[in-house]
Amino acid sequence: MKISGYFYAILLTSLTLTASGTAVASAPESHTLNGQISEKANPAAIPKIELNPLSSSYSAAIDKGISINGSAVRSLEPQSDGTWLYRFDVDSFIADIEESLHFRWENNQVVPLRYRYKLSGLMIPDRKRTIDFNRDTQTVSGHFEGDKFQMDLKENALDPLGYQLQLMQDLKAGKREMVYHVIDDGDYDEDRFAVLGEETLKTALGELKTLKAEKVRDPGSKRETLMWFAPELDYLLVRLVQVESDGTRYDIEIRDANIGN
Repeated sequence: MKISGYFYAILLTSLTLTASGTAVASAPESHTLNGQISEKANPAAIPKIELNPLSSSYSAAIDKGISINGSAVRSLEPQSDGTWLYRFDVDSFIADIEESLHFRWENNQVVPLRYRYKLSGLMIPDRKRTIDFNRDTQTVSGHFEGDKFQMDLKENALDPLGYQLQLMQDLKAGKREMVYHVIDDGDYDEDRFAVLGEETLKTALGELKTLKAEKVRDPGSKRETLMWFAPELDYLLVRLVQVESDGTRYDIEIRDANIGN
């Protein structure tokens, strides 16, 4: 039962396991802090990024290829009012998850408006989380597991789903180090990522050239998060490997994808 809980904690939010305070490796001067261009970068060299609608599904395994009976789907759709809806949904015999974000896309930046998360199942406790962004008062409020919170809204703050989309778009813009302030449990976490290099993967969609990235953690940490993004698929996440401190390994891989109109 413990393994099932760990698996869904990773599968539901994919990249939301946090790390703090670790310096990222050196890289070209066009890299970012908090998802923004560094002072050394030339803003004119950063192209305007356009979002594309997408739908993708994933398969998963725990440890030595143990199959998980279920499906995970990500989708990104434009709305009639000019905003976007980003969703992550899981349907399985263990639990169902509904996670969504309404946001605006402005100046290559996810601007969150409303985040919702709901988990329900037979083998794990039900969970609900909400985050609402009030730009007029520059505050953010919501609740995590029934505990309400309200705090000041930091510039370029992101939610647990929106920063995953921001990471893809920042890679598309040529950035190779990213730092995000992510709201979690009524506080801000600082999540850092760095690209390790290029790697060709054999996937259900065929052979893909990818950028391999990692979540930067404290020195000596036994936890590891590796991600592979495919530039030819609009920098879609096509594989994620998570290793826990006890050695438990999770492997999530792309099954199919539909990008653009």
